[in-house]
Amino acid sequence: MTSENHRADGAPGEASHTAQGPDHADTILQSLRAELDGLDRSLLETLRQRLDCCCRIGLHKRDHAIPMMQPHRIGVVQERAAAFAAEHGMNPEFLRTLYELVITETCRLEDEIIGTPVAPA
Repeated sequence: MTSENHRADGAPGEASHTAQGPDHADTILQSLRAELDGLDRSLLETLRQRLDCCCRIGLHKRDHAIPMMQPHRIGVVQERAAAFAAEHGMNPEFLRTLYELVITETCRLEDEIIGTPVAPA
């Protein structure tokens, strides 16, 4: 393999991306990092919305004397994450661990909410 790329017609084309210079590589890296930062903001906002929804669920459970722990529901969420991992070529152990963390936090929040007495009307 040579360090020179060729166009489809066999003529020399652009050299490898490293030959375009460090400024070009830095520009691409900055662009990719900006994209990643945007995805992180979306991920964090989605996580905030999920926790907010779980707090509303906790309030509903408290107000209707529904037990906090719903083991079958945790299984449904974990199975959905595993299916997503399989469908998208992701590491299922990573998603299982991620969801364990998320579920642990949501259970903590629900425990806090359910343990809080209902304010008089």
